[in-house]
Amino acid sequence: MSLQNHRAVIVGGTSGIGLATAKLFLSQGTQVIVASRSQERVDAAVKEIGTAQGYALDFQNESQMQQFFETIGDFDHLVVTAAGDATSHGLFGTLGIDVARAEFDSKFWGQYATVKAALPFIRESGSITLTSGAFAARPVKGASTVVALNSALEGLVRALAMDLAPIRVNAVSPGVVDTPVFSGMDAESRVVMFQKAAQTLLLQHVAKPEEIAEAYVYLAKNTYTTGSVLQVEGGAILSGI
Repeated sequence: MSLQNHRAVIVGGTSGIGLATAKLFLSQGTQVIVASRSQERVDAAVKEIGTAQGYALDFQNESQMQQFFETIGDFDHLVVTAAGDATSHGLFGTLGIDVARAEFDSKFWGQYATVKAALPFIRESGSITLTSGAFAARPVKGASTVVALNSALEGLVRALAMDLAPIRVNAVSPGVVDTPVFSGMDAESRVVMFQKAAQTLLLQHVAKPEEIAEAYVYLAKNTYTTGSVLQVEGGAILSGI
């Protein structure tokens, strides 16, 4: 179960969970290729990582996706961490359907399109790991779009595991993670929010990206896991029972 000399493509690999995952793959002796929408972030990530290749890529643009995978050629592992968890909240019927469509277009259809474009180039011994979210297993009031979106992704993973075998297809389902997605908040509000979130978790702390990255690398390494959703949420699901 070594990743030495494998090639891994990480879409969304320039910040937060994706960047931590890229670094961890590199520590396993894997050749890493990162991609995200922002050329600035790509350049910064490649500089920070040191030995990775980087590409600016809009994973909702099918022609860009096709050209990207044709350029990089065959590889072993696809990881998609792009498009963080959907953020719309409100009781069903209070949000416009356009909001739900936009979030599905990004997180669900973006990952769907990425797999479709990548598939001809993934080796049969390789893997695909997508990203859902803990709301799929622990719905909360006012989050119907987020719950439906992550549930749809997890259903897609199970179906793809059957359709694409022997390529392995799995998902990581994070809970609250301290990533740049919260960088728009002032520091004090962010600390208070994380403290409150931590109090609801069995493990009493909000995850760091490096903790979630371990899950993606495990799913790439384990050659007998497919169709699975790996929950990495600090006990959020059990603490809600």
